[in-house]
Amino acid sequence: MEIAFVSANKMHIELEKKKEGFRAKILAKLTQKSSKFIATMLVGNNIALVVYSFYMGELLVQQLPIDVLGNFGTLLIHTLLSTIVILVTAEFIPKAIFRIYADEFLKIFTYPAYFFFIIFHFLSDFVNAISDFCLRVLFNTSKDVEQTEFSKAELELYISEQVEKSDENDELDAEIQIFQNALEFNDVKAREVMIPRTEILAVDISESVPNIKKLFIDTGYSKIIVYKNSLDEIVGYVHAFDMFKKPKSLRSILMPVEFIPESMMINEILNVLTKKKKSVAVVLDEYGGTSGLLTVEDIVEELFGEIEDEHDSIALKEEKINDRAFKFSARIEVDYINETFDLKLPEDESYETLGGLVVYHSETIPAEKEIITIDNFQFTILTASSAKIEEIYLKVLDKEE
Repeated sequence: MEIAFVSANKMHIELEKKKEGFRAKILAKLTQKSSKFIATMLVGNNIALVVYSFYMGELLVQQLPIDVLGNFGTLLIHTLLSTIVILVTAEFIPKAIFRIYADEFLKIFTYPAYFFFIIFHFLSDFVNAISDFCLRVLFNTSKDVEQTEFSKAELELYISEQVEKSDENDELDAEIQIFQNALEFNDVKAREVMIPRTEILAVDISESVPNIKKLFIDTGYSKIIVYKNSLDEIVGYVHAFDMFKKPKSLRSILMPVEFIPESMMINEILNVLTKKKKSVAVVLDEYGGTSGLLTVEDIVEELFGEIEDEHDSIALKEEKINDRAFKFSARIEVDYINETFDLKLPEDESYETLGGLVVYHSETIPAEKEIITIDNFQFTILTASSAKIEEIYLKVLDKEE
């Protein structure tokens, strides 16, 4: 039982303890002090071994010819047989099984464990007191303090177990998904979640206020980026609500933006934006040019899932024609396609999207109807402009093709 407790996922144990019911109350009491619980189980285990050895000796004395074997021979056979039986029935097999199915057995044996805990916990308290005294007096140290915090590895293990248990066709529980997103939050860079440069709606600072009002009405956007001369010289943004102030120029209602590098982690960006009370950040490439746009909402989406806004109004196409043919928007991320459709498209830090994959390997922006083969995948460009790819037909080739 102690092996099940040690091997069980600590996060799983804590969640079981929070449930209602008698079993949860017992489990909470058993694991309140893990060292005491393990000590009690070990005391019970050792008592059982002593009792077993005594009765095994009595049985062998009656069955073995002591006159022929002698005391030493009888002791040797007794030791060998007892050791084999103990190793097989009390060590290797049960501990291996309890280690593999730790969470399940911990729940099954909660009641029996509690019964023996009540019987032996006084003895374990006595043994613990002696061991604490020896540690304190002889070795000038003390027992480790109980740790209730969970390591990131334990949390990741619990999440992976929940993902594996969920059926392929079932959506992952929202709380588990948020938990998983939170664990990965510190590893996400700005370029992975930003709005790309080609989709930024922006105007020159010299633009008239009436034209800006009309642009807000036509697009339905709440914010519009403002630049000077080019998109690489962004000076701020204007909010739709500020149009009610009847401004005379854009400069009078211009809101500041934060400038961040592509490689910056989004958790750091969120801290910067909240401290400076800003909601928009301009993502810069290695040459100082505008690479994309990032808002507080985009960062929050990484934790809580999609929040629909003006930039999410156009649905990205993902159509499965058959097991070997698909139609995709070029903006869909490669890792999403691999996970959702069980494909093995090549992934690289140099690109995130399907269009980026094609451009990276072809080293140019392909024209419409152009066919590119990468590994055992054939990409047909369905729609594209001189600046970007819009839609792609993907075919999985046989290795012989």
